[in-house]
Amino acid sequence: MSKLNKEELDYIRQAEVDFKEKKSEISDLEIRKHYLIDEIKDIQRQFSGFEAELIKKYGKDSVIDMSTGEVKKK
Repeated sequence: MSKLNKEELDYIRQAEVDFKEKKSEISDLEIRKHYLIDEIKDIQRQFSGFEAELIKKYGKDSVIDMSTGEVKKK
């Protein structure tokens, strides 16, 4: 029966540890990605409500200058 030498065994063990760490990092990133997607959806919902209020106040054909806040008609 053959046996790996210390260097070979150490290499395989380290590769296994590295693989598991990277796999765990990917899992963590996927979970974070889903949280961020949910946050983006919340921001979009809030913005849509606020946008509806601005449309009522300034009209559908209004354009806002994002630098100055000035509202103009198209």
